[in-house]
Amino acid sequence: MITPLNRLLRYRLVIPILRGTGLPDYTARGVGIGVAVSLTPLVGVQMPIVVGIWSLIRLMRPSWTFNLVVALAWTWATNVFTVPIVYYVFLQTGNLMLGRWENLTAFGHFSERLEAILGLDVSGVTAVWTYLTAMLNEWGLPLFVGCVPWMIVGGWIGYRWSHIYIERFKVARRERQDRKAARKQAAALKAGQPATDNHH
Repeated sequence: MITPLNRLLRYRLVIPILRGTGLPDYTARGVGIGVAVSLTPLVGVQMPIVVGIWSLIRLMRPSWTFNLVVALAWTWATNVFTVPIVYYVFLQTGNLMLGRWENLTAFGHFSERLEAILGLDVSGVTAVWTYLTAMLNEWGLPLFVGCVPWMIVGGWIGYRWSHIYIERFKVARRERQDRKAARKQAAALKAGQPATDNHH
């Protein structure tokens, strides 16, 4: 199971970074925004939120725009498998931030309640509103307050990691191209032919 999961994560999260166009900062901002939005308890609306942020920035501050495709891909950082754990951490963090120590609850109970909410028989746009309303009624403000520090930290880590990763990938690619050009030149010289350097 680990290997297929690794392949899926690489395909959904890493490949979009490597295929990103523009400067590393442009793509890295997309990762940061995508991770930050994924770390919210906004079931079903994370991708539309990213599109809204992208549109707003493009309109008001074009120099801050980001790779939309990459950002959308990284909203998948939290998914159906990780949601119970992530949301539980949000709730506990929120209770601690608000000083509501008496509201700290066991993971088992929280997981059962969340499963019941997400299992409600609703669909379409109404589903999102139903889920959010049910979570607010069940856990209130702490769930949404508790996600804020994780959004900030997660978004910053996503931005820094992807920026470094992209720069290292580009350096490695240039080095491979240089080695390939050197081998081609050496082979041409060995054959007694003038070498043509097609490397740019």
